[in-house]
Amino acid sequence: MSARIELLGLTIDPLNLEQAVHQVLSWAAREDGAGCRYVVTPNVDHVVLLQQNAALRAAYETAGLILADGAPVIWASRLLGTPLPERVAGSDLVPALFEAADAKQPVSVFLLGAAPGVGDKAALAIQRRWPGVRVVGTYSPPLGFERDEAENRAILARVEAAQPDILVVGLGAPKQELWVHQHHRQIRAKAALCVGATIDFLAGEKSRAPAWMRELGLEWLHRLASEPRRLAARYARDAWVFPQLVARAWWHLPRAART
Repeated sequence: MSARIELLGLTIDPLNLEQAVHQVLSWAAREDGAGCRYVVTPNVDHVVLLQQNAALRAAYETAGLILADGAPVIWASRLLGTPLPERVAGSDLVPALFEAADAKQPVSVFLLGAAPGVGDKAALAIQRRWPGVRVVGTYSPPLGFERDEAENRAILARVEAAQPDILVVGLGAPKQELWVHQHHRQIRAKAALCVGATIDFLAGEKSRAPAWMRELGLEWLHRLASEPRRLAARYARDAWVFPQLVARAWWHLPRAART
């Protein structure tokens, strides 16, 4: 892989979607017992959280892949002279992985997250659409599970019994990144993907923004309109802090780079 790019206090792998799919599928095909590698996808909110959250920074430091999710992150990389090739959202990565899976050598997945019953709906949709994917388990953890040692052991046992190639984790950020980081040595999967609402999208429980909005970097607006109570305060904070981070980084560039 190409060397990581330093941007706004974190490092990011400069991969496009096709390259990211290839990397994750290569992990899934390995039989060397190398353990579970995991993928995180920083967006504007992650960048803001990382400034003060040491535990989240630790989770990022040991991630196998760090892929930029969020048009403003891509724009910032270009402004600061370290351009990333394209946005690679978790909700794009998972379907692209499934599309690339070969029916002769199927990829097995376990869906962890979303509300009760949603994972099962997603599993049915996946199996209808992608013959190269086998869903070997789903589970919706109860509220507060991350603080319950017995529940965490039970989740890890479920995953171990299923032996998936890929664990799709949709627990919301930063909970999903912190949980996977804490347990990645015990997770019996070859790869784990921290991908937010992707399970809901696959199940049809939530709708993604139209393609034209995603291409223009306006997916955040669609999400805000869909869930204003949950997201308004977060987006207001991010809209205040993120431009300051970018401006500070730009100011510290050499004068020639700023012009």
